[in-house]
Amino acid sequence: MAKKTKKPTSRSAAQSAVKKKWSGNKTAARPSARKAVKSKARATAAKSSVKKPARPKQRIAVSHHREEDFKSDGLRAYARYRDLGISDATHGLAQAHVIRLQGPCNPDEVSKLHFHDVEFQMVYVLKGWVKTYMDGQGETMMKEGSAWTQPPKIKHMILDYSDDVELLEVILPAEFKTVELKA
Repeated sequence: MAKKTKKPTSRSAAQSAVKKKWSGNKTAARPSARKAVKSKARATAAKSSVKKPARPKQRIAVSHHREEDFKSDGLRAYARYRDLGISDATHGLAQAHVIRLQGPCNPDEVSKLHFHDVEFQMVYVLKGWVKTYMDGQGETMMKEGSAWTQPPKIKHMILDYSDDVELLEVILPAEFKTVELKA
């Protein structure tokens, strides 16, 4: 009579046999997995140790309110801008200015769909109100104390504003392109 091989008699015995078979492979794989993780960590550390070009040291910028500092030499003919000195102090990293939109609002001149090629843009209403349109947001009434950000290259336009509106605008970088679009 031939000798029979012994089969596991229960499900748990069969699972134990499978665990033993695979557990050897897991321990063999662990050292190589650790090596891969360590190698990735070294590569990340090497990337972070690569020196970026030094940005010029920023300086302090102080700007006090003076009516004569509002100029008509900005992006829009219907606005007067008071530069806050941030662009010079940051060597072009950022720009900040107070904008007075000249009333009354003329939608034919003001309401032109456009976008700015910027990394960051934030507007805060210091005084009055402004009604805007932003792609994906629609029309929004912003009043004194309202603030908003405009993601890079978002299509937007001013629809209307009060005669006394003043806005604080912060933009990165200081120099950027504005592209007017057909509505």
